[in-house]
Amino acid sequence: LSYLPLLQGLLCTVEDGSVTDLCIEVLIQLTTQLKLEQTIHCLLDECHKELCNTPSMRGSLATLTLLGKLVDAIPALADELVMEHGNLMEHLLRGLVYPSEGVQASVCYLYGKLYSSPMAAEILSGHFREKLCPLFLSILDGAQTKELQFNCLGLLRQLLKYDLFVSMIMNKSALAESAESIAGPSGETSLPLVLKKLLLSRDETLQVASAHCITAVLVHSPVKHASAFIHADIPEFLFEHLSSSSEVLIWSSYNCLILLAEEPLFFSKCHTVYGIEAVVRSLQGNLKMNNTELHKQGLLLFAEILTRQPEEIKLFTNSAMCRDASRALQEAVSSPVLEVATEAVKAISAFLRKDHQSTPPVQYRELQALLEAMLSRCAEFSQSPLNRRPLGHASSRDSEKAILRRGRFLLSTLEGFRNACRLAMEFQSEPSAQENPFTAPSAKKEDTLEAFSEFLLSACDCLCIPMVMRHSEQATHPALMEVFLSILHSLFVIVPHMKEKFSKKLAASSFIRLTLELKARFRSGPSYSALNQVCSSFLFYMCLNLLSVPEKTEPLPQEELSEVSELLQHGLPQISSRIPESLAFLSDRQYVEGAARQKQYCILLIFYLAYVHEDRFVSEAELSVALQSFLLSMQNQGERPPLVVFRASIYLLAVCQDGDCTLDEAVVGAIRKFLENIPDLCLVYTHHPLLLNFFLSYPELMSRFGHHILELWFSWEESSYEELDDVPSAGEPMLPTSLASLFQILRSSPSILLILLDLIYSSPVDIAHKVLIILRTFLRRNEDVQVSGLIRGHFLLILKHLLVEHGASPSGASRNLPLLLSLLSLVQLRNESKQELDSMAMKLLHQVSTLCGKCSPTDVDILQPSFNFLYWSLHQTTPSSQKRAAAVLLSSTALIELLEKLLALTLTEADSPRTALLCSAWLLTTSFSAQQYDGNLQVHQTLSVELDQVLKALSFPKKKAALLSASILCFLRTALQQSFSSALVALVPSGAQPLPGPKDTNLAPLRISQVLSLVIGLQNLLVQKDPLLSQACVGCLEALLDYLHVRSPDIALHVASQPWNRFLLFTLLDAGENSFLRPDILRLMTLFVRYQSSNILSHEEVGHILQGVTLADLSTLSNTTLQALHSFFLQIQSKGLLADHSMAQTLQASLEGLLPSAPLGQALPQDMLCLGGVAISLSHIRD
Repeated sequence: LSYLPLLQGLLCTVEDGSVTDLCIEVLIQLTTQLKLEQTIHCLLDECHKELCNTPSMRGSLATLTLLGKLVDAIPALADELVMEHGNLMEHLLRGLVYPSEGVQASVCYLYGKLYSSPMAAEILSGHFREKLCPLFLSILDGAQTKELQFNCLGLLRQLLKYDLFVSMIMNKSALAESAESIAGPSGETSLPLVLKKLLLSRDETLQVASAHCITAVLVHSPVKHASAFIHADIPEFLFEHLSSSSEVLIWSSYNCLILLAEEPLFFSKCHTVYGIEAVVRSLQGNLKMNNTELHKQGLLLFAEILTRQPEEIKLFTNSAMCRDASRALQEAVSSPVLEVATEAVKAISAFLRKDHQSTPPVQYRELQALLEAMLSRCAEFSQSPLNRRPLGHASSRDSEKAILRRGRFLLSTLEGFRNACRLAMEFQSEPSAQENPFTAPSAKKEDTLEAFSEFLLSACDCLCIPMVMRHSEQATHPALMEVFLSILHSLFVIVPHMKEKFSKKLAASSFIRLTLELKARFRSGPSYSALNQVCSSFLFYMCLNLLSVPEKTEPLPQEELSEVSELLQHGLPQISSRIPESLAFLSDRQYVEGAARQKQYCILLIFYLAYVHEDRFVSEAELSVALQSFLLSMQNQGERPPLVVFRASIYLLAVCQDGDCTLDEAVVGAIRKFLENIPDLCLVYTHHPLLLNFFLSYPELMSRFGHHILELWFSWEESSYEELDDVPSAGEPMLPTSLASLFQILRSSPSILLILLDLIYSSPVDIAHKVLIILRTFLRRNEDVQVSGLIRGHFLLILKHLLVEHGASPSGASRNLPLLLSLLSLVQLRNESKQELDSMAMKLLHQVSTLCGKCSPTDVDILQPSFNFLYWSLHQTTPSSQKRAAAVLLSSTALIELLEKLLALTLTEADSPRTALLCSAWLLTTSFSAQQYDGNLQVHQTLSVELDQVLKALSFPKKKAALLSASILCFLRTALQQSFSSALVALVPSGAQPLPGPKDTNLAPLRISQVLSLVIGLQNLLVQKDPLLSQACVGCLEALLDYLHVRSPDIALHVASQPWNRFLLFTLLDAGENSFLRPDILRLMTLFVRYQSSNILSHEEVGHILQGVTLADLSTLSNTTLQALHSFFLQIQSKGLLADHSMAQTLQASLEGLLPSAPLGQALPQDMLCLGGVAISLSHIRD
């Protein structure tokens, strides 16, 4: 204690500053380390005495400094000084007015330490109000030295911690400003102006301290105090400081501006318009730094400005600044720091306002890039793995917190996306915002509202929906779902041309179920009313869109659609029950009143739309029971449901019905009564295999509505099924599901085929064609189903009816008659070979021949399938039936006359669409001639053919008419075999003929020139190497040589030995390996061997051929080839050309073992073909 007076005396007397500082340091150390109250009190008393006894405040500087540092070291001394040394304040006030900034700085420092104690501050509140406040502000305003400035600001920071002193200072400042504005400068100053002065200083520390003080004031009440700073234009200078390189100053400025933004005056004085560029540039610069807090504060300020900016004051005055802002937000939202990205998402949400984006041109591509960045960041965060701990409750809590964070971030993202959708909706009414007005007319317009709207739809589909669905699997947040559904609802308006397609996709993705579950789960409590309203609105528009363009059913008339719209609008908000409750309500059999019935309608329509789009969230069995109760209730009350409701009921009953489960007769009866009161069945028809099965499963419904239902079914089938007619060699293609179901029904109820026959006859051509293809396919794939008698009998009735009503002109009876005839041909082809023709078949032959006789050559559509039927009927039965059938057909003189007319058109119309019909006419004529000749049948009408025209057609064949040439050759072969003596066919000359030569007499009616011309024609046709044509050529050449051999053997040998034949033979043999095993070549060689044409085929060459035969695998050859080879072998054997007898015996044994057991003339099932629409028998053309 003895040292204290000594040290204090030294402190007061010494003038060396360094010694003074050392003395103060020693005193502080002694006081704090001894911790003796007596010592402290002694020191305080000495200081107080020194202040009282020192005449000049300059001499008190050391004492004031000591007191300030002592209170700083021992804060409790502040209360003691104020309470026990109260008059000390007067000395401090003297020091403040002393003209020495060093003294003033020490006083301010001591004041600051005193006011740091709440108790001392409360005691000194009166002192501050009455004496210190104005004096202090003026000293702060006039301070020149850094020490005084810092100490004043330190005192101010302490004062601003208390609401009382803030009010005092700001009130004093307000009075000073008002006095100055009225009477001019008053000498008093205000805090805002003082702090503004410090902001304008070039000292960064003072600028930061000033900003901190502004913040300290505003924290107490921005509403009360912000206006004073705004009037002092402080925001202007704060915005300027945002371009500083000091992160602390920028951060401080952000804080001030955030608080100032709570005052509307901040915006009305257009400070934001002035400062928005500084904010954007500051953000752009700061995002390149690593200061996360700075990023967050900057984005928070930007979001506040964007949110609070009045709509009438445009924030972005040019599109370039708007673009820069968008890019800065895009960079911010991509930040890997979640807190920064979160603030960026909030800023983006505020940025997407019409008044912020309406500066032309609207930067749609920039907005799209911004939204893509926001959604990508959200998707990245939502897909990041949860940090799960192995065990314990803590891991569960951490997981829940992580899910909650994800939910909050997703909600913010969706709110931003919703604002983008709202922006697009608002711009729809702005013509200037539809597209960039500065785009050249010829340029591709991508930066348009339409493109932006489609992007929103695509982004929602690809990003928003998957994110929300994944999150909903973990947690369901009502607020999030409310925003999400409102987005979906708005997209219906934004992209109206896609609303139906989008609705279908949503329905197929179980959004009907999702919405109903949300309504049921959050149905109680006012807090969920907004969610329920959004759910109802979304469900209403989605259902209405689905009903406007329904799936596979007729669209509703506008009047009915309006009624359904009103029904859904009133009914959907009332539906908030779970599925079992809704089913129970639907099953109510008691008397149902109007409002309840309307609610039932709504429930049914929702279930219907869900089932149509494969969202089967209701048990089929339970739904079926409920529907039956509903329909019976309607019947009992004498009500008729609206058409759309009944359509829904029928469809749901059909798809809910099990294979073995059948409806009660009462329900089926009720359905039939409802259907009978409907003007057109298409109004309640929905295209589905199970609905078809439903109508065809109940005789009561099938008998009354089967025809119409099947017609509707085929009219709604999108495929034409042409591919089913093109049967690949690998086998039948897989049937579509719908057809497989129909085929199953047809197998179980073949009588339905009769309805299909009626459809072919009476339906529009496109529908009839589909039915024909399907019937053809069914008959081809189901050969075990015996329906030919059923079909032929029904067809006979149709044909009789047609001939009675339209006998004079059957071609005008029905455009579908050719389709029926085509089916009849198929049924005939399906019959087994060599089957006796029954009475029904004979009647059909008569009726079809009568029909043909009433047609003209131009009625190709009718004649072609008719000729096919007649031809197959002749060639697919036993010889006795063939004779009977030919007799029936030959009795039709009109048919024979028609054939004559058609044959006469051969040369003129060989390349026309009637080529196929001409082929059938020649083949049919050939068959008639052969049957009449063999059976010596009565001829009622002869058929004249010009021989010259026939030969000319063979000598000058048309392109791509191989089948026609083969048909004519078949006719000519038959005529040659009959030696031109047919009673049916009369070969007549064409005009004036030259006098016959000596050699012509024996060949009549042929002339030698015609024979040679025919041989040349046959050789030319053989060179074409068409298999069918070659067979016909060889057959005709065989008949010709036989004819010549009988009439003039020399000419026959001459024809067979022509050198040209050798060239022809080797041309054919050059077609490929083992080409000599082709049946046409074998028959040709047999012919040359028979007529001993060694100059054509020598003995050595025959030996080489036989050697090649022995090396070939004969088991792979067709029956036709084996028969031709056997004939060749027998011919060379008979001519003695077999030198190697062992080889001959081996070959003969092999051939006899492989030859079929059936007689050569018998037609096999694969013999009957339809080639290019022409019915042919391969054996008929070949043999």
